[in-house]
Amino acid sequence: MATPIVIVDQLKDWQPEFPQVTLVTAKDYLSQPTYLKSRDYRVINLCRSYRYLSSGYFCSMLAEPRHHKVIPSVKTLTHLNSKPIYALDVEDLDEAIQRSLKTRKSNPGESLELHIFFGRCVDPALQDLARQIFDVFRCPLLKVEFGYAGKWHIERVRPLHLNGWLTPEEKALFATALQDYIGKPWRKPRPRSQLRYDLAILHNPSELQPPSNAQALKKFIRIGKKLGVEVDLIEKKDYVRLAEYDGLFIRETTKVDHHTYRFAKKAQSEGMAVIDDPDSILKCSNKIYLAELLAANHIPAPRTRILCKGSVEPLPDDIGFPVVLKIPDGAFSRGVVKANDPDEFRRHCETLFRETYLILAQEFLYTPFDWRIGILHGQPLYACQYFMSRKHWQVVKRSDSGRTEEGGFKTWPIDAVPKPVLDAAVDLARLIGDSLYGVDIKQTEHGVFIIEINDNPNIDAGIEDNVLGDRLYEAILSELVRRMEAARTA
Repeated sequence: MATPIVIVDQLKDWQPEFPQVTLVTAKDYLSQPTYLKSRDYRVINLCRSYRYLSSGYFCSMLAEPRHHKVIPSVKTLTHLNSKPIYALDVEDLDEAIQRSLKTRKSNPGESLELHIFFGRCVDPALQDLARQIFDVFRCPLLKVEFGYAGKWHIERVRPLHLNGWLTPEEKALFATALQDYIGKPWRKPRPRSQLRYDLAILHNPSELQPPSNAQALKKFIRIGKKLGVEVDLIEKKDYVRLAEYDGLFIRETTKVDHHTYRFAKKAQSEGMAVIDDPDSILKCSNKIYLAELLAANHIPAPRTRILCKGSVEPLPDDIGFPVVLKIPDGAFSRGVVKANDPDEFRRHCETLFRETYLILAQEFLYTPFDWRIGILHGQPLYACQYFMSRKHWQVVKRSDSGRTEEGGFKTWPIDAVPKPVLDAAVDLARLIGDSLYGVDIKQTEHGVFIIEINDNPNIDAGIEDNVLGDRLYEAILSELVRRMEAARTA
């Protein structure tokens, strides 16, 4: 049976009247090998902040690749941090809200605040509503703000924290609710599903380095017609129209705190086929998550160390210099720097820690090219070698002015790719999901090493399609058709 642990930022956050539990600081959970090696933990994350890239955020994120059961999950935190996302879930609570608040005297503009502790609240009349809200937003402590405008509605849902102001009655309720929660078997919230057929491709005509160039988008439209699929190009402004379609294919660079994630979440909630799905965006966009996932599953990668803000120690000898430093959610070489000596290391760390609580220090492995293996539904789809840009250690070279320069490429037939490269790519992609991924791999005389995985890999006309031609687009669209048909018959 998994051991319950409660994560706090500082041990002094735990007050004397709270239950006796196994307390672990966020810093220890993130840095101590004990919590990486064992899967037998049930994590209750009560950090002071769950802000994106904070210590609390990382505790929930890294619990998943460590195979720890965690509340709140990073998916829950992502939803709570964005009203456009959690508004989708709030719609399902309307009936319960009206039933629970129908006897409450109200005038336009009136408001109400409800504190929920593991599904419990102080007011017995609102207990059923509190439980249903907790079932949707599985966060230990929640603050829910209601407003009245002809009827009651939820205006805002956000986490509540122990270092906030709680009444003595609420502290006692929290203690009881925590004890009861720890004593119950773990369960996941029931997934939502709906039914919904046309394909929308989300793109940004102004993006400088899009995942698909204009010629590739035209091929998707043309080949879609051959397969009986009407393909429309949509943009950020078309969010309200999304439910008109049966599927969504995202061809804009994705991020968690971004409209691309909201589109993916909305599509999923509508029962649409979607690539990239929100779970894949969440997992692939964070290099810290990937580092833990690789370590937990013994997949080869450059020697890596996770650095915590405020506690940077000298690098161990097995990494040494030069060392590559990465922020968790960088893309296209943004937030990736190389330190050649201790002085550069300290300067770069100081700069990167302004953005995030954790950064990645990784052994520098120079190779003249990186493999990119495209994986679709667990199977290799295409293979490219991307060569380092001229006189530089990365594929993309960025100047101080913002200009970029890229190296060359070579596209390979899948059956000509070394088997260890393909096997490593497939093994990693299956740990993430069954969507479309691009796995970046370095190959040296010592073997193959995973660098990263992308949830929306490039599909560019004249590059990735050089071997397969139209068959590359047909394969992706056929998979989306399969998913749309499955959604219809579910």
